[in-house]
Amino acid sequence: MNEPALASETPPRRLRGLLLVPAVVFAVIVAMFAFALQKGDPSRLPSALIGKAAPALDLPPLEGLTRDNGQPFPAVSTAALRNSDTVSVVNFWASWCAPCAEEHPLLVKLAAASGISLYGISYKDQAANARRFLGRYGNPFKAVGADINGRAAIEWGVYGMPETFVIDPRGVIVYKHVGPLTPEALATKLIPAIKAAQAAK
Repeated sequence: MNEPALASETPPRRLRGLLLVPAVVFAVIVAMFAFALQKGDPSRLPSALIGKAAPALDLPPLEGLTRDNGQPFPAVSTAALRNSDTVSVVNFWASWCAPCAEEHPLLVKLAAASGISLYGISYKDQAANARRFLGRYGNPFKAVGADINGRAAIEWGVYGMPETFVIDPRGVIVYKHVGPLTPEALATKLIPAIKAAQAAK
């Protein structure tokens, strides 16, 4: 007499199959992104922002970060990225991100190049840790914003740390690099994107 009750509690095979569909779709998407990252080609990861105006940035400055003269270090502003005299490069980073530390010397080198403005966005980081990171590896940024809750990263379509964007003087995103910069990526992708944006001006 208990068998009908047990049968009614067991979901039909078709229903179980439908419940698995979202998990399978998610797994396929994750596999695609993982494949693109392993190939080392950031352009394989799509960005809907290329060719569009950089999303607005309304971030506080990194707490406690000061210039050599003791003045507070400014935050990244939307106005600085739009109608600029120079090409802007925006780098999302975090002190807890090992690849960020690996690429940082290249950002220092890039900042020394003329004709660009390099901005940093500290992602979901403790201010003290972020300051310690910049103190140890150098601060190549013209301004640093604190994306405390990760909202800016979402609006910019950031997949993970680090990511770097090239923005032309009109404030339009022309290139996005996913993952840490390498000497090869700097020479063959980022710098050519910067030069193309400068020439377009």
